[in-house]
Amino acid sequence: MQIGGALEWSIWSVFAAFEVGTIARVGRLVGAGDRAGARRVARLSLGMAIAIGLVLALATPLVLAALPLVATRVSDEAMSEARGYLGVTIAASPIVFVAATATATLQAGGDTRTPLLIGVGANIIHIALNRVLILGAFGIVPAMGARGAGISTAVTFAIEAVLATMALTSRARPVSLRAEGETSGTIREEASQLVRIGGPAFLERVLYHLGFMTYALIVTRLGDAAMAANQSLISVESICFLSADGFGVAAAALVAQKLGADKPDQARSAAWIAARYAVITLTSFGIGALLLRDVILPIFSDDPAVFVIGRSAMPVLAIAQPFMAMGVVLAQALRGAGKTRQALGVSLMGAVPVRLAAAWLFTIVLGFGLVGVWLGSTTDWLVRAAILATLFRRRPGEPTRTEPEPLVQ
Repeated sequence: MQIGGALEWSIWSVFAAFEVGTIARVGRLVGAGDRAGARRVARLSLGMAIAIGLVLALATPLVLAALPLVATRVSDEAMSEARGYLGVTIAASPIVFVAATATATLQAGGDTRTPLLIGVGANIIHIALNRVLILGAFGIVPAMGARGAGISTAVTFAIEAVLATMALTSRARPVSLRAEGETSGTIREEASQLVRIGGPAFLERVLYHLGFMTYALIVTRLGDAAMAANQSLISVESICFLSADGFGVAAAALVAQKLGADKPDQARSAAWIAARYAVITLTSFGIGALLLRDVILPIFSDDPAVFVIGRSAMPVLAIAQPFMAMGVVLAQALRGAGKTRQALGVSLMGAVPVRLAAAWLFTIVLGFGLVGVWLGSTTDWLVRAAILATLFRRRPGEPTRTEPEPLVQ
C-alpha cells in the first residue's frame, strides 16, 4: 500500500486537477445567481471527468509496467500486492472522477451535507467490503489482500458516483443538471475558463506529486519495516489532512461565491475563518494521536520493529498539524478565487526544493531514518503556511469594483 497507494493518489490527484476549475467557476456563478451557467459548467466537468478517466483506465497496463521503475528496493511480495491493488483502482478511474466531480459540484453550490451523508453510507459499505475481500470470509470468499482493497475502493466510488449524480438532478438545488433556463455563454467559452484555471492547477499537481513520489522513494530506501510504519502514520495523518481539506473545500466554495456576489472582504474573512477552525481541529487531532500512539500504532501492525519506528516519528506528525492546516486551507481558498498560478508557485517552492532537500538532509545525510522523512514534510508545510499567510495578509489598498479576484494582490 505504501507503493500502490502513493502512486494511485498521485495519478488521480494530477488528472483530477480540472476539479479546481469546477469549484471556482460553479461557486462564482452560484454567487452571481447564474444557475444556467452553473449547470453548463457542471455538465462540462462531468463530461471531462469521464473522458479523462477513460484515457487513464486504458493506460492501466502502462502504469503496472512502470511500477518496478519507481520502486526498485522492495520485496517481491510487496510489489505483487501493489500490482494487484493498482490493476483494479486505476482501471476504475472514470468512476472515481465522476464521483469526485459530482461531489465538488454539490459543494461548490453550498451543499456539503449531501456529500457527507453519501460518504458516510458508502464508507460503511467500504469497511464491510474491506473486511470480506482483504481477509476473506465465511470460507467462501477467498482472501485477496491488496487486490481486495482495490475492489472495495472501486465499489465505494461507484456508489458515491451514482448517488452524487442523482442528487444533482434535483431542480431544487442551486446547481441542477436538469434545471431549465437560457444560458448566456457557450461550452467553448466555459471550457476555456476551466482550462485557464485548471491548467496551472494541473502543473502544480504534476510538480507536487513528482516531488511526493521522489519523497516516497526515499522511504523505500529504509526497508519494508519503515515503509509499513510510514504507511501507518500516513493513515493516521490522512484523518487530519482530509479534515483540513474539508475546511479547504468550504473556504474555496465560499470564496468563489462571495467573489461572484462582489463581496471580496467577506471572501477574505471566509478564508481566514476556515483556516482558524482547521488549525484548532488539526492541532487537537495531533495532540490526541501523540498521546494515544501506543494504542493507535498496534492497530496497523503487530511487528515490534514497525511499532518502534512509527512511535519515534509520531511527535513530528503532531508538530506538523497546525502548519498543514493553514497550508491546505489557504491554498484551497486561493484556488477558489481562481488564483491557481499563485498556488502553483507556493506548491513548487514547498514540494520540490524544500521537502526533498529537507527529507534528504534529515533522512540520508543525518541518518534520522523515518523521523527525518517526517521532519522533511513538516518543513515543507511550515514554509507553505508562512508564504500563504503572508500573501493573504497583504492589503496594498482597497480593490476597485472591476477587479475580478481581489483576494491576493
